[in-house]
Amino acid sequence: MDKKTFLYTEEHEWVSINEQTATIGITDFATDELGEIVYVELPEVASSYKKQDEFGVLESVKTVSSLFIPVNGEVIEKNNILSDNPGLVNESPYKDGWLIKLKVDNYSTDHLMSYDSYQEYLKTL
Repeated sequence: MDKKTFLYTEEHEWVSINEQTATIGITDFATDELGEIVYVELPEVASSYKKQDEFGVLESVKTVSSLFIPVNGEVIEKNNILSDNPGLVNESPYKDGWLIKLKVDNYSTDHLMSYDSYQEYLKTL
């Protein structure tokens, strides 16, 4: 996966859309800010969400952080490995540490940033 082809949110989630499937994770910026992730709470398969709904929680040694869905859809898969190995989100946020996959529904990406736009956004923080 090439993070330069992903789309990004201001909440530091990334989304990779391939046809009708969206894979969602958090950015390396988010993992740096959170610190060591010790617990991941993800939704059940078949759960439906609208853009900006809270869909899960990451708990780190520093804080607890909510996760927000970047596009409308239904969860078709969650990364079950994270329940036993939450640190995988820190180690490989764009590959092995992905969070969920959605079957996207009637989505728009107008509110999402390209990789370059996200990098510019980070400079404002």
